[in-house]
Amino acid sequence: MEYIPRALETLVDVTAKEYSVLLVTGPRQVGKSTLLEHVIEQTGRSVNSVTLDDMTERALASSDPAMFLQIHEPPVLIDEVQYAPELFSQIKMLVDQGAPAGSFWLTGSQQFRLMELAGESLAGRVAILPLSSLTQGETERCPAAPFSLDLSYWKYRQRQVSSKGVLELFEAMRQGAMPAVDAGRYSNLDIFYGSYLQTYIERDVRRLLGNIDALQFVDFMRAVAARCSQMLNVASIAGDVGIRPDKAKAWLAVLEKSGIIFYLHPYSNNQLKRTVKAPKLYCHDCGLVAYLTKWMSAATMEAGAMAGAFFENYVISEIWKSFLNAGMDAPLYYYRDHDGREIDLVVEADGVLHPVEIKKTASPNRSMVRNFIALDRATLPRGRGAVVCASEKFTALDSETLVIPACLL
Repeated sequence: MEYIPRALETLVDVTAKEYSVLLVTGPRQVGKSTLLEHVIEQTGRSVNSVTLDDMTERALASSDPAMFLQIHEPPVLIDEVQYAPELFSQIKMLVDQGAPAGSFWLTGSQQFRLMELAGESLAGRVAILPLSSLTQGETERCPAAPFSLDLSYWKYRQRQVSSKGVLELFEAMRQGAMPAVDAGRYSNLDIFYGSYLQTYIERDVRRLLGNIDALQFVDFMRAVAARCSQMLNVASIAGDVGIRPDKAKAWLAVLEKSGIIFYLHPYSNNQLKRTVKAPKLYCHDCGLVAYLTKWMSAATMEAGAMAGAFFENYVISEIWKSFLNAGMDAPLYYYRDHDGREIDLVVEADGVLHPVEIKKTASPNRSMVRNFIALDRATLPRGRGAVVCASEKFTALDSETLVIPACLL
């Protein structure tokens, strides 16, 4: 399978020269071990490799981590390290004894649990880098920089990236952003995502929740996917599936911990007292959302009732991943007040708030940004804003409002 260059490669290389332990986290099948193996090979490092998907290796790592690390001497790449949390204390001891930078290359698909383990045992000794599914730029072999409202960047981007019509964007959403699909390894998306869900539930969900009803959990994921780009309503999701709200909340936490969903929290400060409190829910991969909500083609998605939600989810996910790939926390929020005024995205950067509206239209107009003035009451100044839309050409509504084609993200 062809290797797809990842935006995180340079950061991985630099970080491995500075930290004894490098931990790459992310959902299943996003290419964590492939990324590390590529960086190791390209930089001429000599690193042992072992996966804890191998039950024999997992048993040894859990029962006798010291012997495991004698057999698999550092520098070593350990894939799916979450299966043997006992390793972390042993790694800490070796780091304290002077293990050099680049000694331990770790991957795992239970992000929050791994961060918790690393924080307990390896605080200050480990660099944690999250990896998500492919960005649009990576699929085109032209990775993007962290999202900004810099005029010169978008002019440059227009010259580098091919334009896409709205149906082509929905084709990308329907396919999703898993590397194996993008590389052409799998052609039947229903079989791929069906198998993905089965593996995810058997290996990750049941490890976190115990012996749950797999069919009910898939129904729960469908209810969640149907609400992408909406404000979180736990009771409504629970009602659709026939479970208690507290169980729905626990199951949502598992989806977040394993990199299936993420939240945008509302922006507010002391001067914005009438803002809502609930976060908005998004899914990292639109292909999984399309599979769960049973949209069978790009054309029906684009014409269907969820078209706007798909488009918003796609744009927010691309922007979110652009920050992750730079090793940065995503400074992203949304705005909604009790008067019904909403701004799809608020980017806080360098002490300035940048409002962004997301529209499926190819012909944005000034009425779409009328709510931007709501941020004028915030303690931070309002800066340049934008409409991200289905236009094929970068332009502007005025000196303070860019029009950014979604295909350039």
